[in-house]
Amino acid sequence: MTANSLLPLYTERPDRESRDRLEILTALIGAPSFDPIFRAEIVRIPRNHPVFSWGCVVRDCERGRSGGSRLCKVHGLEWAGSRAAGRGMAAFLENAQPLEAVGWQEEAVCRLCPERPASHITLQLCARHHVNWKFYRAQSAGEADIAEWLADGVSYPGFGRCSVLVCPSLAASGNGLCSGHATRYEKDRRPAGVEVSKNGSHGDKLHGSLAPVNCTDEAAFRDWCVSAKPILWPGQINLRGLRPLLRAEIQYSLFAHTQRDRPGLWGLSWLQKLANLCREQEANSLVDLDLEDAPRFCGGIVRTMLHLLRQVYFTPDDAKEAGFLEIDHFGVRLHHRASHVDLTAVPQRWLRDLLWDHIADLLRSPVSPRSAMPIDTVRRGITELGVFLEIDAPGGGHDPRVLTVDHMRRFIADQRQRENEKLPSLAMKGRDGKPSTVTSVTRSVVFNTVRKVLREAMETGRAEQIHLQREFITEMPAAGGVTIRARRPFPDEVARALADEVNLNRFAEDYDPEDQGVRDIWEAIVITGRRSGEVLNLRWDCIGRYGGLPMFWHDQTKVGNYDVAIRIPERLYNLIVARQSKTMDRYFARFGRRPTGAERANMALFPSKVRNPDGTISISYQWFHSRFKPWTDDLDLGRLVPHQARHTLATSLLRHGATLTHIRRYLGQVSDRMAEHYVHLTSDDLENVLQHVWVTGPGTAQPGELLAGETAPLTRERAQALAIDLARRSTPAEGGFCTFQPVVDGGACPWNLDCHNCDKFVLSGADLLYWRRKREQWRLLAEGAPDDATADYLHRHFEPTARAIDGLEKALAGLGLLDDALALDLRKPQDYFHRIWSTAFRAADLADVGDDEQSEYSDTCTTDIDPEQDIA
Repeated sequence: MTANSLLPLYTERPDRESRDRLEILTALIGAPSFDPIFRAEIVRIPRNHPVFSWGCVVRDCERGRSGGSRLCKVHGLEWAGSRAAGRGMAAFLENAQPLEAVGWQEEAVCRLCPERPASHITLQLCARHHVNWKFYRAQSAGEADIAEWLADGVSYPGFGRCSVLVCPSLAASGNGLCSGHATRYEKDRRPAGVEVSKNGSHGDKLHGSLAPVNCTDEAAFRDWCVSAKPILWPGQINLRGLRPLLRAEIQYSLFAHTQRDRPGLWGLSWLQKLANLCREQEANSLVDLDLEDAPRFCGGIVRTMLHLLRQVYFTPDDAKEAGFLEIDHFGVRLHHRASHVDLTAVPQRWLRDLLWDHIADLLRSPVSPRSAMPIDTVRRGITELGVFLEIDAPGGGHDPRVLTVDHMRRFIADQRQRENEKLPSLAMKGRDGKPSTVTSVTRSVVFNTVRKVLREAMETGRAEQIHLQREFITEMPAAGGVTIRARRPFPDEVARALADEVNLNRFAEDYDPEDQGVRDIWEAIVITGRRSGEVLNLRWDCIGRYGGLPMFWHDQTKVGNYDVAIRIPERLYNLIVARQSKTMDRYFARFGRRPTGAERANMALFPSKVRNPDGTISISYQWFHSRFKPWTDDLDLGRLVPHQARHTLATSLLRHGATLTHIRRYLGQVSDRMAEHYVHLTSDDLENVLQHVWVTGPGTAQPGELLAGETAPLTRERAQALAIDLARRSTPAEGGFCTFQPVVDGGACPWNLDCHNCDKFVLSGADLLYWRRKREQWRLLAEGAPDDATADYLHRHFEPTARAIDGLEKALAGLGLLDDALALDLRKPQDYFHRIWSTAFRAADLADVGDDEQSEYSDTCTTDIDPEQDIA
């Protein structure tokens, strides 16, 4: 496999292609904004670089990382023992002691011989002076002063640079090799028979003269020097020996990688292995690499580098010519989506161009898409059409002038047949590589997107430019929306299983062994009813106490509500506090320090372990669902999704008396219609809701005043923010409810049941139509009055009742329940003629039957039926 398969760079370009690209990269590398550390052949990375950091994370430790971890070798062994003892990484780092460097971090020269490399890390002396110093100290009986000895020291000439082509180090002896390559030469069994020693020849060390070097085959030795790999130094990437274009590509990619919002982990050893691979294959560009036997991680790094280079090598017009689109060219960044959109699956060039233009117009529009869904769906539809035309149309459909209305009709019929018979798609494949099945949803997507793209081409004149017939375009029908069933709430047995402590412990232990918070996420979703993304994307400081109450802060991005707070129970508050501590420890373990206040505000409560350089990236929904689904499958609960917890909570809120408006505001819905979709509203539920909306009756000082909130005039904003007082106690009365507590408790009414003139009588939303009919009745009486005085008297007498009705209508309208109240007639006269009301029995007969039959029958039947009382 070559890198050509990763980037559509075509060889059918002029000979200047490589030179042109090198000129572009050279200009970019020379720009003032380019980080100068990436310009050199030997790229030297600072120890604590924000992206390519290579130092041990233990505070003040001078050693480099080892084994792909964030610790040096010694601290890595200590951490293994600490972890086995049950201690966490944060606690280990708090107590770990820093270590001094023991290995070479970079090449150093002798303090006396600037042309010779030092061989002793502490004394910083070359091999010859190190031997002389040990001899001098032995003669001085341990009382030698190195400062005095250095003052009388003599500088010796060096041996030049290391003979290895890519090595920048000084040669350590007369054989022309540095100490590192001398050791490697010995391991390679000394080709050409050159006598080597990493510290110089014996004669050179003892006598100070250059000993002759014996070489049986100088050509073989030179070949070895050309092919030898560079010595890996901490914090360095050796790009010597690479072709100019390839070296520039790597240099630019390294810098561009640091500018990404989520740069992945590129170990310096991996990058050095990539450079060595490029050198071995003598590649001219990253595109030429053969990645079949590439070292580990090199393939992924090359893919990312090619993606970064695509945006440099290709303009939007070049990308269109090559058959792909780069979203980054339009300044748009889509969440969890790569910039590259491959359109080569559409066989026809004209159709692919129409698709490219449509996506480009979409990205250039003032309201660009928030997700990749519009792009993926339109690509699917056009790909289906293109593959069908390649099979059915003359010449594979590459000439739009020959396409007729019959071709579009056959495509429509083919899609419908595949939907009806559940046949596979011609073009689209699933993640397993098998063709996906055409469903009503996918067929609807294909029809709507093809219609949209072709009609847009007709309106913009692009169809006329390519001579595509109008009839071919207009034949595609609009599929319309697809009815998708709402998610059901969890059944009781399922809800109990998903909240069972044993099952939750298994969820955490079996599917989240690293404790990234999968159980905490699930419990937060269940308790708060938030969307999965709203919980996954929580910030570290998402909770707090205000007036002693625990509050939960989150963003409802779907409806544009940011930094919204809801009250949560103490159990969830304590759970999040424990998660905050774990997240803080992980941050300390990764970066070796505690975050600042500004950093804490941006930290994710559930941080991802992948491409998360600063701890601000949350784990994805795909990661969470990949744990949730196997857990529910093992519990054998059927097909479930986390979003059903939201439906379950909404329905539970409704059962406990919350209105649709309260549910909508609590769950962050865009409308009462959406809230009704979530709570699965029935007429019985609506009746319960309406009966909780109370206004004062006509016998009060202020008829029609809403009793669920303050006594100030009602506004829509205040009505939406009301909280219903579910603690009120009442008893049904004619046209409303009596709130006089002695009567509620079963006592006699002291006002002889004159409810409509009593200040203890209230109207509810369930009685609106009843009182509307009363108002029409009084209006008819007033209009039929024999004189104006009588009519005025009737109007004045009913005026308090009219005010109460107006107040009830305003309250219901403010809460968004007016239409529902008008549609649900709870006191219809027709009900009184129902069979249950028209069937009656004599009390004496029932008593006789009760004596002969089961005694409990008489307890369930009665003739003393008050229809008004029962309906209320």
